[in-house]
Amino acid sequence: MELDNITYNDLSLFQSEEEFSVFHKLNFTRTVDGKEWLSKFFKNPFNDLKKIRETQEILRAIYRDLDHWPTGISNGTVMVIAKFYDSNIDSIPGAGITDAVTYKIFHGPDFSLVRFSVTHFADFFRGFRKLLDLLQKDDIPLMLKSYLARALELINKPLLIELAERDPLQKLTWKETVKYGGFLKDHYKNQTFELISIYGRLDAWYSMAMAMRVHKLHFPDFIDAKEPLIDAKGLFHILLPQAIPYDVELSKETNFLFLTGANMAGKSTFIKAVGTTVFLAHLGMGVPAASMKLTMFDGLLSNINVVDNIVKGESYFFNEVQRIRKTILKIKDKGKWLVLIDELFKGTNVQDAMKCSSTVIKGLIKIQSSIFILSTHLYEIGEELKDYSNISKQYFETEVREDQLYFSYQLKNGVSNDRLGYLILKREKVVDLLESI
Repeated sequence: MELDNITYNDLSLFQSEEEFSVFHKLNFTRTVDGKEWLSKFFKNPFNDLKKIRETQEILRAIYRDLDHWPTGISNGTVMVIAKFYDSNIDSIPGAGITDAVTYKIFHGPDFSLVRFSVTHFADFFRGFRKLLDLLQKDDIPLMLKSYLARALELINKPLLIELAERDPLQKLTWKETVKYGGFLKDHYKNQTFELISIYGRLDAWYSMAMAMRVHKLHFPDFIDAKEPLIDAKGLFHILLPQAIPYDVELSKETNFLFLTGANMAGKSTFIKAVGTTVFLAHLGMGVPAASMKLTMFDGLLSNINVVDNIVKGESYFFNEVQRIRKTILKIKDKGKWLVLIDELFKGTNVQDAMKCSSTVIKGLIKIQSSIFILSTHLYEIGEELKDYSNISKQYFETEVREDQLYFSYQLKNGVSNDRLGYLILKREKVVDLLESI
């Protein structure tokens, strides 16, 4: 599935302030390599249903063994191993006792580094063997089986088995230090980094499975169909600690959701929740919904956090227009897309915005191979769209009691004509401040 950088930013999939990103929320990796693999998965959502289902099966297999996942391989261990090959140590001699004594006496600092590193190699091989023993079952998915088989082939060397089976509490002798260290340094570099890469991939899959458990995510059901579909029950935004769930159903018959509601009623959160959920589904992992059926989408495009560009002299409105133009060019001729538009044409006056918005909506409605969610304050446009059968009109309800706003964050059928900007201005004492000047 294709996403551009604007969409990644709009949905907070990655953020400069990482703790506010979806990636951070779902990152339970234990190593830097695992984090890098998870990042690769996020940057390359699948466009192949077979790969999605393969990943789902892998995560199911790992999920059932989460409580027994070995903890012996730490990020520190992997870093020590990687740095061992970057270190500028003198050549390690043969494995004889005389060689070991000579190396210890005349190359003391290097000897200490080798002994320290070999200890971490032992932890790595020991932990990897436990992981292989845990995961190797008759019913594991073929893709997972192939990585485990390759890891076993790399690790199943007599010297490495001997090293892994050593008592971890027993200090390496001088002779053992140069024997294992020399082999690892001179004959096992490429194999080591291949093993680290395989472990990183396993670590990333572990993270995805753990995220599913912690955040109560469920696998979606993908429907292999030409017409677009999103049918979710209890869908929520993964970044909200106490999210309100939504039910969403969009298909070829009603592929355009016209969304209205007051400021703060929940429109933007809803749009982002749908986008994030569809994105996670295309990673092959569970989604924040009680249940979900959907088709594959070729791409996901958003128009949410548009900004002006002072350096280029481009106004907010100009960038809105350019974003819409690029979106139309992308989706008009091919494939199924999910298009998310929040508050279209905020950068111009109301009358102009209504005319521009109406024109864009009536044009996009013609593209029935994609699904659109568009929010707006311009509820008057709804009247112009009453004759279009493939538009679903829904809104977020707001109740005013004694000048206080109450939001249900629940979708209702119809169009909202709430205008609460002045009430919010008044509630936040801005009117009082101005009158006191």
